Amino acid sequence: MAILKVDGKEIEVPDHFTLLQACEEAGAEVPRFCFHERLSVAGNCRMCLVEVKGGPPKPAASCAMSVRDLRPGPNGEAPEVFTTTPMVKKAREGVMEFLLINHPLDCPICDQGGECDLQDQAMAYGIDSSRYQENKRAVEDKYIGPLVKTIMNRCIHCTRCVRFSTEVAGVSELGLIGRGEDAEITTYLEQAMTSELQGNVVDLCPVGALTSKPFAFTARPWELNKTESIDVMDAVGSAIRVDTRGREVMRVLPRINEDVNEEWISDKTRYIWDGLRTQRLDRPYVRKDGRLQPATWADAFGAIKAAVAGKPGERIGAIAGDLAPVEEIYALRELMTSLGSANIDCRQDGTALHPSFGRASYIFNPTIAGIEQADALLIVGANPRVEAAVLNARIRKRWRIGGFPIGVIGEQADLRYDYEYLGAGPETLAELVDGTNRFAATLKAAKNPMIIVGQGALSRTDGLAVLGNAVKLAEAVGAISAEWNGLAVLHTAAARVGGLDLGFVPGEGGKTASEMLTETDVLFLLGADEMDFSKKTAFTVYIGSHGDNAAHVADVILPGATYTEKSGTWVNTEGRVQMGNRAGFAPGEAREDWAILRALSDVLGKKLPFDSLAQLRAKLYAAHPHFAEINEIAPGNSQDLAALAKKGGKMTKSGFASPVKDFYLTNPIARASAVMAECSALARNNFKAAAE
Repeated sequence: MAILKVDGKEIEVPDHFTLLQACEEAGAEVPRFCFHERLSVAGNCRMCLVEVKGGPPKPAASCAMSVRDLRPGPNGEAPEVFTTTPMVKKAREGVMEFLLINHPLDCPICDQGGECDLQDQAMAYGIDSSRYQENKRAVEDKYIGPLVKTIMNRCIHCTRCVRFSTEVAGVSELGLIGRGEDAEITTYLEQAMTSELQGNVVDLCPVGALTSKPFAFTARPWELNKTESIDVMDAVGSAIRVDTRGREVMRVLPRINEDVNEEWISDKTRYIWDGLRTQRLDRPYVRKDGRLQPATWADAFGAIKAAVAGKPGERIGAIAGDLAPVEEIYALRELMTSLGSANIDCRQDGTALHPSFGRASYIFNPTIAGIEQADALLIVGANPRVEAAVLNARIRKRWRIGGFPIGVIGEQADLRYDYEYLGAGPETLAELVDGTNRFAATLKAAKNPMIIVGQGALSRTDGLAVLGNAVKLAEAVGAISAEWNGLAVLHTAAARVGGLDLGFVPGEGGKTASEMLTETDVLFLLGADEMDFSKKTAFTVYIGSHGDNAAHVADVILPGATYTEKSGTWVNTEGRVQMGNRAGFAPGEAREDWAILRALSDVLGKKLPFDSLAQLRAKLYAAHPHFAEINEIAPGNSQDLAALAKKGGKMTKSGFASPVKDFYLTNPIARASAVMAECSALARNNFKAAAE
């Protein structure tokens, strides 16, 4: 720790802090453009100048000078830093004048207007005139893809976007070419960026040089209502802010959550919003004469009542989809129980995970933030880059620190960091368990080894045997102990952990999701769209928001709400309980799914014991108390894994493959999005070009 004075206030800070961080710790405001806490120091913009007593007779860039570089006074006095002296004021005004020499004065038509760092700091630290009368330089706008719009005349060369794409996203797609007046930020060949995290450069850009292309010219920030919520596009559960105008979602932005997504979100999370308003189901439908016809709620409920009448419980089933919140799954489970059915399942992909094996068998036990404590990693049957892009960035962050060997069993993909490819499938996993593969020694030598098991390894016929062997390996290399549980199950569905916590799996004698399609007479689908419905024989009731796969084969459609149109609880891959808030209302006659289930139960004569969301949650919390602990993780018991390691089963020889074939089209909302469709087509073309 080091002691110093900032504007006369004595503080104690870690000696690795920069002067800028020390000043902020003391409550002093220091403007900056190029500095960012999560990126390397560039020292480009010089806006963060401060005066150091006893230092050189000129201002110092506080972002590039460390506290340990300061010298004490002649009698051992604490070093002093000043942020408001005339020298500092004059220096900052000069820097701002330089920055604005070539900057176009187009604030009224700039997308960044109203939330622009340059605009704010020019008002706070600039002067009211410029001494430069020369013509401003002009820079041609660059094409860098369908997501990020460029107006490079505004660029001040802070290089935040360059450092982000290189350091965090892991692909050197942006760079600075030329020198002096000819310097430009570009993708060199002006090709589209390929990173799944590229949209974050929009947030990082302190001027309007990089803005959101889909959001351009649609709204001003002060027109929007801002709602804090949770993302459901993958199982990471990133913290987001949903901005709405009226009933429409206009954009999605990240919120800071150090334990989950830091301050990054994936492009699917950020640009999905146009899919929220297209291909929506806004009224009930009933199939008559082979065609779906618009109907009233009473007609739709009547058709369901007629279909359920006289059917025994074993001929009725329910499948919960990948985006459903805990409250809806709980309501559906209670309805199925009242109908005498044990045919319930939240595992559309047929994964081997089951709550009877204990919570530790299906959550990301080391936690997402815990990746930074790991010192060796094995990835089995997963491609984190497309299954959980933000989590993959956390793995890369740990890899960049060094001393982090990574081994991969499965597909040989570009994960944006170096790894040792061990093999394609179960045979390699068996070698690691036996200790005959040399990477087993690497894991054993690590203090906190970590094993990530993906759904590509678990949603197979031999999934349980693969999971058992992964647990056996974790025990053999010391990944499971009292202080550390390194077994990490990576989910791809936001609703999966919550469904397993609720026990939404087949009861005694119950049928699995795939069996229900052909072995039941009435089937309820709660937003379940990720199955092959071509063999479906049951009378199907679809409760969902979009006209996607299941809606096309449904006999009755009950229009539901999307995740931005309801308050709900989701549990992310690490078992963290999170609450999403309603940002708008569902269109037309669509209703929140729990309310639909409550009304339907009344018609079926099995009235559920709640009339409001608060009453539903009271019942839910009484039965499952850990759902009331928002933003907390109920840890799994690592002792439960011992029994799983002893389970037998033979692994097949086929290689592991990630279940996510197209990052941009993984759910009904994404498939309804024109922006995601454009990104998907571009990614396919890039893949073909690379293959050729």
